[in-house]
Amino acid sequence: MNKLSPVYVACLQVTSLLACSAYMSAAQAQTTSSNELKEMLITGTRVAIPVTDVIADVTVIDRITLDNAGQSSLRDVLSQQPGIQMVSTGSYRSSTSIFLRGAASSQSIVLIDGLRVGSATSGGAALENIAVDRIERIEILRGAASALYGPDAVGGVIQIFTREPTDSLDIRTSIGAGGDGQQQAAASLRGGTGMVGYSLGMSREKARGISVVTNSANTGYNADVDGFTATSTDAKFVLKPNKDHALTLSLLQSDTNYQTDSVIPTGTANPLGLTKATLDTHNLARTQNAALKWDAKWLPQWTSSLILGSNAELSSQQYLRASDGALGAVGKFDTRRQQASWQNDIRFAKDVLSVVFEKRSELVDSSTAYTVTQRDVQSGLLSYAFNRSKWSALMVARNDNNSQFGVFHNWALSAGYKLTDTLRAVGSSGTSFQAPTFNQLYFPGFGNTALLPQKNRANELGLKYQKEGVALGAVVYQNNIQGFILSTTNAQSSLAVLRGGTLSADVHPGNMAYSVSYDYADPRSYSATPASNDLRLVRVAQNVLNTRMSYRMGDFSVFGEFKLSSNREDAKVTGTGRDILAGYNVLNLGGTWKVQKNTSLMARINNVNNTQYMLANGYSMPGRNAFVSLSWSM
Repeated sequence: MNKLSPVYVACLQVTSLLACSAYMSAAQAQTTSSNELKEMLITGTRVAIPVTDVIADVTVIDRITLDNAGQSSLRDVLSQQPGIQMVSTGSYRSSTSIFLRGAASSQSIVLIDGLRVGSATSGGAALENIAVDRIERIEILRGAASALYGPDAVGGVIQIFTREPTDSLDIRTSIGAGGDGQQQAAASLRGGTGMVGYSLGMSREKARGISVVTNSANTGYNADVDGFTATSTDAKFVLKPNKDHALTLSLLQSDTNYQTDSVIPTGTANPLGLTKATLDTHNLARTQNAALKWDAKWLPQWTSSLILGSNAELSSQQYLRASDGALGAVGKFDTRRQQASWQNDIRFAKDVLSVVFEKRSELVDSSTAYTVTQRDVQSGLLSYAFNRSKWSALMVARNDNNSQFGVFHNWALSAGYKLTDTLRAVGSSGTSFQAPTFNQLYFPGFGNTALLPQKNRANELGLKYQKEGVALGAVVYQNNIQGFILSTTNAQSSLAVLRGGTLSADVHPGNMAYSVSYDYADPRSYSATPASNDLRLVRVAQNVLNTRMSYRMGDFSVFGEFKLSSNREDAKVTGTGRDILAGYNVLNLGGTWKVQKNTSLMARINNVNNTQYMLANGYSMPGRNAFVSLSWSM
């Protein structure tokens, strides 16, 4: 058995103390409202059901949590959740990768209003390009979910819902400022009149930033500060001609321009002769979503939902001369995606039979030459949700026809049994597959056209305790991936095993709220070659503790967030082999004050202890910084 690291021991000690506190607080929570526990969730089953009936390992981030985020980006909000680790290549906004239960960004699916988003070249979604202010709520499904959501859902699914219309007029504005030149402004208008509902909003953020690269050995090192600007606009219109039909049009565009340190890629023309000392590199990311959804109730037992949509993930790099902004070179990696989904739900008392048909087409348009630029996937899904007083189960069978790799069949079975009125045992088993990304297959000098789809089998067991004001959970999982593609070499190993466990507690006694989660993750790859056998996957910490506490006192509320992480491995900045990135801890503090009925003041200090740490080798993360914002609503 490996010797426990000091950070791991500290994680266990703090987790034990907080878990005991959660249980002791449970008795005080009897009078607490259980509105959160009655919330309806969609992502866990694709059918709206109460959170108390969900078998899967699902978390909801509500609007209150997002309001307290302040200037924090979506990556910061998600990194506080169980089972999620984020990696950023520096500063406040930059390229972001997500590790969901140890699975990489390309092995998890991100949806916005039901549409899949992300790059077909890298396989990941540009989470740094999604504004927190324009999100209504986020649902996180942890665990292999390809049977429900299709290829690539090896680690799970993150579904983002943009702001919804309201029954009455709702106008909101906010402005904020903070350290490192941070500025933020947002405005929204929502309402509804009879058959029509609407939601319109926009936000703008910018910062002077910090230097992205800290290691002078990095090929792109430049000591200058690297800032960003981000703009997001969205609109949602709902038409309800009668009680049985609703049409929803959702539109979103987000643009982020962030500076980074790099050099012009080999093989790209460099007429200005720019070097890392004279170069100013800007990454421009744009996310465009358009979706039309038709919800219909044909019979008391039969409802359907039809979604037609398009998504564009546009990414370009502009290499400018720092002295005068002259353009030296440009690169782009664009993905355009057309999607259609038709879901029919037929209810038999408490049971639900779902039949889903989906089609997705992906097109790559890049300044880099790919020998193949298009991929189509057609899918069919059949699921049955079984609900009884003691037992609940979800059975799923899926067929995917990939235009490049052929037909794949996947299945999933999950079940829950009530041991008591408040304690339930849950478990699941299922399969997934993931086709290689366009970069893995065709990127010049890196791609490997011999790569085959990765296939995996996942199992998990857990306990869920729910009572008014108290939610406790424990889950262990193992996900075996055959033909795993190594991110560092793009070679196909024989096997990768993503194993781990999560403990979580949410307790709300009166005006207090406690949340704590501890994650153990041990993702490893295995190969027939002894030298590369049993390798820990890079950029994933084995032990992570997240805690959050808040207290409300009339018009005042205060909160604190604390993260404790053990070390992680990453490739060396130069040469071969790996470096160990040290473990770290970060403390955030903040509060809100309801100045008047419609006016609120929020302040927060991130990284109070001014920890210097790295999530990716050679890249910096912000130190201590403060932010204050003023919000007004009508």
